[in-house]
Amino acid sequence: MSNSVLFKKKNKQGILVETYLYLAGVDEVGRGPLAGPVVTAAVILKAPIPGVVDSKKITARKRQQLAMTIQDHALCFAYGRAEVDEIDRLNIHHATLLAMKRAIEGLSIRPEKVLVDGLFTPNVSMPCAAIVKGDSLVMAIAAASILAKVMRDDEMDHMDDYYPGYGFAKHKGYPTAQHRAALQTLGPCAIHRRSYAPVACLIQTIK
Repeated sequence: MSNSVLFKKKNKQGILVETYLYLAGVDEVGRGPLAGPVVTAAVILKAPIPGVVDSKKITARKRQQLAMTIQDHALCFAYGRAEVDEIDRLNIHHATLLAMKRAIEGLSIRPEKVLVDGLFTPNVSMPCAAIVKGDSLVMAIAAASILAKVMRDDEMDHMDDYYPGYGFAKHKGYPTAQHRAALQTLGPCAIHRRSYAPVACLIQTIK
């Protein structure tokens, strides 16, 4: 048993649960879009924060409010990202793990354990575990999902000004009908992921 475990207690089902002082939750946003970076966040909470749930289950306005609360009351938090060229070079799976690693290593407090949403964990030096649907099961992961979602959505809003006509402020780069139609009309811009099939096929057609 790692020395980082402060104590163990039994839950209502009689299962021993390890409790950590510095437990980091990590989540990502942006695996599916055709454009923009993948953004991750890592959060160590000081105490539970009312209302923090999976970012997909709350409105954009509520996410904005909770993101500010998390930033104000978390022990620490950090962001990580992988840019479009890294996604195209590494593939989205490895780029996401790299972005997670960057977020974890950016924390001002070294976590004793890291819990990551999903099936895979990044290569970090501290104990790390993946939890399927972790953003619905672990508050620190849910908090990370909110921070990452707000950060990426805000960035894609700004990208709408740089690259007008694609509708980035509305769909955030996801492959909606509006986005696909804009791609057909305008062609890919600098933040489109060339390795994703809809963009790659269009580039081949243009050639």
